[in-house]
Amino acid sequence: MLTDIEIAQQAKMKKIAEIARELDIPEDDLEPYGHYKAKLSEKLFAELEGKPDGKLILVTAINPTPAGEGKTTISVGLAESMAKAGKKAILALREPSLGPVFGIKGGAAGGGYAQVVPMEDINLHFTGDMHAITAANNLLCAMIDNSLQQGNPLNIDQRRILIKRCLDMNDRALRNIVIGMGGKVNGVPREDSFQITVASEIMAVLCLAADLADLKARLERILVAYTLDNKPVFAKDIGACGAMVALLKDALKPNLVQTLENTPAIMHGGPFANIAHGCNSVRATKLGLKLADYCITEAGFGSDLGAEKFFDIKCRFAGLKPDCVVLVATIRALKYNGGIPKTELTAENVDALKKGIVNLKTHIENMQKFGVPVVVAINRFHTDTEAEIAVIRDTCNELGVEVSLAEIFAKGGEGGLDLVDKVCSTIDSKPSCYKPLYDETLPIKEKLDIIAKEIYRANGVVYTAKAEKAIKEIEDLGFGNIPVCVAKTQYSLSDDPAKLGKPENFEITVSDAKLSAGAGFVVVYTGSIMTMPGLPKVPAATMIDCDNEGNITGLF
Repeated sequence: MLTDIEIAQQAKMKKIAEIARELDIPEDDLEPYGHYKAKLSEKLFAELEGKPDGKLILVTAINPTPAGEGKTTISVGLAESMAKAGKKAILALREPSLGPVFGIKGGAAGGGYAQVVPMEDINLHFTGDMHAITAANNLLCAMIDNSLQQGNPLNIDQRRILIKRCLDMNDRALRNIVIGMGGKVNGVPREDSFQITVASEIMAVLCLAADLADLKARLERILVAYTLDNKPVFAKDIGACGAMVALLKDALKPNLVQTLENTPAIMHGGPFANIAHGCNSVRATKLGLKLADYCITEAGFGSDLGAEKFFDIKCRFAGLKPDCVVLVATIRALKYNGGIPKTELTAENVDALKKGIVNLKTHIENMQKFGVPVVVAINRFHTDTEAEIAVIRDTCNELGVEVSLAEIFAKGGEGGLDLVDKVCSTIDSKPSCYKPLYDETLPIKEKLDIIAKEIYRANGVVYTAKAEKAIKEIEDLGFGNIPVCVAKTQYSLSDDPAKLGKPENFEITVSDAKLSAGAGFVVVYTGSIMTMPGLPKVPAATMIDCDNEGNITGLF
């Protein structure tokens, strides 16, 4: 059987100019990065302004498990299937982070015969967006430390510098460090730390910015520190924002690529959903809605994280009105939620499936709370039995949602034609009544209480003294009336990754809160979430190689 990279390397890609022509994108609006990827110009947005929007489809999933769900694969395959069914569709996806690529999770370009290509480029440096975000973030950090070195004219309290340096790599050794060592000329010594680039507020800002002017305004609002007399210091006060925009001006432009079957795809931005808002850029999604009749996007991890933030943060800010949710699951993953170890998931076990399917039911009910119709996509494996499939169908029938058995991984667009029928018929017959889950003007604790009870199904929320102090400080600054972005484990509806299925009789513990004023939300930390991942015992990087002709191997 061919690996993902071997399948991708056999793809017959079209030149990116041809993909653009099929979308009626003028040649002048294409900024090529080689033959098969390109940036889309700033003026294209204005040229498409009066054009009506297509239908917006969100792909999300149950809580991820070691068995895998294939959410990106379903997203890519659905777009390919739409094209095969004669419909004009486009993908709007996030860019991969190098951390998971070289770590354990893998890339973000799909799998099997439903991939976005050129796969190697996309999963590695792509068009340099991640590096630009890293550089802009670290320029701001460098200028803060330089201000301390040059007499500290802003009276910054070096113990209360909030912004962290970042790196697009998993590196646990950088979680807690001391900088400025080595004498007076080498800076002011202080404790510091790194986070992965996709967790930075700069990433969130780029993904939510409407244009360059909005990007600069959001950068200026980033809270970077407090003074010795407890006053806030914003990025605007540091004087770095103009230079940051200069670094980010090209990164703000969405990237155009294609699938294995030459369906157009826009990939832009890459925030993680467990520590950030987990959606591709607003600009990419809005552009996709103008360029095609159906725009398919996804939100990271399970619907309790990515989809909730998609609805409560991204759609709220951008004025988006999604038409349908495709909820991805596998029978194997549901059996895992029913208590079966990974080594036994290929054997039929209807009892375990019936026990674990409560996770799927909870995610369906959660999505319906936003007023958007749901279609369940079962990413089918050859080990799935008819008895197990019958359990899935019965459950979906009980909840009044369509279910499709998708064989997209093995068959590409051909394997998702039934899913296309179910999605299109649902959009036509069940109008979306999208609404956010909560009123953003509510106090922070009330908003979090709604999320915890309605989405996680917790009994309530417990706050540490540190979290209580942080939330009061944020509200005293006048930023209590913005959405909440919960940093939580992706593996469970609760804040304990070991609690599978549908946990009961638990509380969410909030350990800290941080204002992301530039992005426009408050990040609330639960459990033991870390914003700088570490590498596993055997990193994926050990399997990757490049021969003397430049051919890459081992990349999935």
